[in-house]
Amino acid sequence: MAHPIRVEDYVDLDRYPVDDPGSPGYAAMMYGLHAALERDGCAVLKGFVRPERISALAAEADRVAPDAHRSFNRTNAYFTLDDPTLAPEHPRRRYYDRSNAFVPADNFGPQSILRAIYAWPAFSPFIQAALQEESFFPYADPLADVIVNVVEPGGGFPWHFDTNNFTVTLAIQNGQSGGEFQYAPNLRSADDENYEGVRAVLDGTSGKVRTLVLEPGDLQIFKGRYSLHRVAPVEGSRNRYVGIFSYVAFPDMVGRVERTRQLYGRVLPIHLEREGLRADALVD
Repeated sequence: MAHPIRVEDYVDLDRYPVDDPGSPGYAAMMYGLHAALERDGCAVLKGFVRPERISALAAEADRVAPDAHRSFNRTNAYFTLDDPTLAPEHPRRRYYDRSNAFVPADNFGPQSILRAIYAWPAFSPFIQAALQEESFFPYADPLADVIVNVVEPGGGFPWHFDTNNFTVTLAIQNGQSGGEFQYAPNLRSADDENYEGVRAVLDGTSGKVRTLVLEPGDLQIFKGRYSLHRVAPVEGSRNRYVGIFSYVAFPDMVGRVERTRQLYGRVLPIHLEREGLRADALVD
């Protein structure tokens, strides 16, 4: 019988006492996270996972990588089909090559380290406190709540917005070079697509773009629904692995049918049942 996974053995609780919200260390940690998220829409906890445990995470990613849905296509920042009623230069008509792979969430069972972290009783309250969100729920999408992004050499992920409100990523393995995370914080809001700002990023004329290099073991908290972002192409002979934990501001949210098919190669009945049931009117 397999032994249950103790998340406390993986997370560096000496540096990040996420399970002790009444401690001075927790308060100091939150102060820094709040400032970073307010300023950038992004915060990073360096070395969140203990260095000696990263190899176990990489081994898990190696095991499930063959189950990733690989897609090579062209997509816009919203994962929508072309709309010929819009002007050719409109951001929704700007399509880019995408070569990427995602391991769907139903590949991470009870013995998954990533699933254990997501389900750890201390984890979600910690993320919610960092984001200072009153309305906060685990993503209800059974293909997308806990996933691994696999970027193979030569691959990357073009500019896009996330469907879920809040994304928490855990860097597991970098490529030999490339793979930088670039983002334009707080580019749109729940009631404003800000197409002009998006166009500037796509044109390479925006001053809002920031570049972040994450190392294995780093935890990133990111407001990906409102911040345009991409992963630069990975170079060399080694895959880039990132674990992704997703949360939303409203219960029962799942991905749109078209986006789910693009990312995971299939949809489930829940995606068809809940198509169009969104909490905001944003395109994606």
